[in-house]
Amino acid sequence: MKKRKRVGRGIAAGQGKTAGRGTKGQKARSGGSLSPYFEGGQLPLVRKLPFARGVGFRDPWRVRFTPVNLERLTGFRKGTEVTPEKLVKAGIIKRADELVAILGRGELKKPLTVKAHRFSASARAKIEEAGGVAEELPWQRGGRRTR
Repeated sequence: MKKRKRVGRGIAAGQGKTAGRGTKGQKARSGGSLSPYFEGGQLPLVRKLPFARGVGFRDPWRVRFTPVNLERLTGFRKGTEVTPEKLVKAGIIKRADELVAILGRGELKKPLTVKAHRFSASARAKIEEAGGVAEELPWQRGGRRTR
């Protein structure tokens, strides 16, 4: 077992006088320790990080919609009313209180009544072309936000 270093015990010990603390300053004094956060008055690294990542800050007022493409709705029967609750049951979205946006990727062959909070222009056109109805649900800013 290695013997511990006994500092401040004279010149012969090799760690006498300043005992490896250098000369003067806060760190040389007893009880003079600084928090890892403190960088001598310079802006601490953790406060620079949001900018360093290139992400900046997240907008707390951004409303996030859960996107669902038309190709995901092909599993529903002809004439079905597709609501957020039914999308949860089908495993397409996770929660019924999410704001749903229907997007136009894929084709729709059967008439469906699709109820969602937002529709892209191409999705609305494809739903109506198949003989279905695109019904917009009311939503409020400040309600549930996903992710």
